[in-house]
Amino acid sequence: MQRSALYILLISTLCFAGCKKYLEKSPDSTWTLLDTPEKVSQLLGTAYPQSNYMTFCEATSDNVEDKGTGQDDKVNRDPFYFNDVESSDDDSPEPYWRACYTAIAVTNNAIQACNAAPDTAAYIQQKGEALVARAYAHFMLVNFFSKFYDSTTAATDPGIPYVTVPEDVVMKQYERKTVAYVYEQIEKDLLEGLPLIRDARYKVPRYHFNQAAAYAFATRFYLFKKNYAKAAAYAAMVFPANNIADNMRPWNTTYAAMTPAALWNTYSNSSEKANLLLVETPSVYGRYLAHYRFAMNYTKFREILGNNATGGDWAFPVYTQGEKNYFVPKITEYFVKSSVNASIGTAYVMVPLFTTEEVLFNRAEANLYLNNTTAVLADLNLFASKTVANYDPAVNTLTIAGIKAFYGITNTQQALLQTIMDFKRAEYVQEGMRWFDLARYKVPVTHVTSTGNSMTLEANDLRRVFQIPASAKTSGIALNPR
Repeated sequence: MQRSALYILLISTLCFAGCKKYLEKSPDSTWTLLDTPEKVSQLLGTAYPQSNYMTFCEATSDNVEDKGTGQDDKVNRDPFYFNDVESSDDDSPEPYWRACYTAIAVTNNAIQACNAAPDTAAYIQQKGEALVARAYAHFMLVNFFSKFYDSTTAATDPGIPYVTVPEDVVMKQYERKTVAYVYEQIEKDLLEGLPLIRDARYKVPRYHFNQAAAYAFATRFYLFKKNYAKAAAYAAMVFPANNIADNMRPWNTTYAAMTPAALWNTYSNSSEKANLLLVETPSVYGRYLAHYRFAMNYTKFREILGNNATGGDWAFPVYTQGEKNYFVPKITEYFVKSSVNASIGTAYVMVPLFTTEEVLFNRAEANLYLNNTTAVLADLNLFASKTVANYDPAVNTLTIAGIKAFYGITNTQQALLQTIMDFKRAEYVQEGMRWFDLARYKVPVTHVTSTGNSMTLEANDLRRVFQIPASAKTSGIALNPR
């Protein structure tokens, strides 16, 4: 059967393979009826983009260098050269596009079932999750495939299709509208869905938009929209008892004593309190993140995880797999055989979509622009207390004067922003998150090949926006200019 170029699948054709961690039970012959809240909840286990953005985001960023040797795949090579990714394999932009619209199809069918139920009050929780999940998938799409939100141009910048009803034809036509319109619809869904979410309904809350994860998403949304007051306000709602420190990763204590195997088992585990929302994705990134040709080598390791403004050393453990292949044991692969005796199967990576540390950073950045310098310093020092080896507050406490001296920056706001960005870069190395900050602030990125050729992605280079899959043209969607 021919599918829409948007890949918004009819509910009867949704693929449930690899989703056992999200589903309470396997779908049965009555699945499409969605006639109980429990069935809608089970369906919503697939309402999250089951695709990994880390490979193409990391390779586009300044976290990588051409090592001259290593695993040389288009999903890693093309982003490094700032080219449109030709591959449609896992870990490239096209499957991410498909996965987002597949997730959106799930949310739309779930919302339709909730609205059509005889007792709509019994479906309130499910509707809330579906609305927030729909907002999230569109949010990720617009930030990858459109220009980042800028209030001066958002009303004219092309967005992505915002889909709110189940697809009922094979080749439906869609329009992109604008970034401003997409953000308006995201905010509408987010604000409607947030009050409806109840954690008690989930058996494993970290595989769904629980309350903490939903508020964390709100902090990111409003930070990107530059509504700093709302970003800070929602950050306060993530941990109402202000126990954010108790939910952060213990890098310089518990983690410091772990072997790589133990860290891999812990970092993306649902039992780790720092993980607010997780999604399982088909991906070989866990296999190749250290071995890719365009990845972190010794030079980048020292640049990212060397000195920091506290005067101490990061506690992040760095290992090597071969002379040039550096990695922090966080993201790993697990392999699911196609059958018990099979030698083939699918590789998966569990991706933390929202974490406690992001809430801390989003709050710090929001307070920076709200001129709340004391709060910014408090959050940065809290992060340092968890991540600096042998942390000693008498020695490693950050001050404005110390930060300015470390960076050679005289402007307080600029010095603090640089600290936030560098701390985030260290925390999220090899997770693709650096790309969002480079894109938001239009930071030029220079890549140098192993033969010495230099390429720079300038602030307004059109290639900063990932290309929409060519197949989407059949649904009336214009590609991004180049």
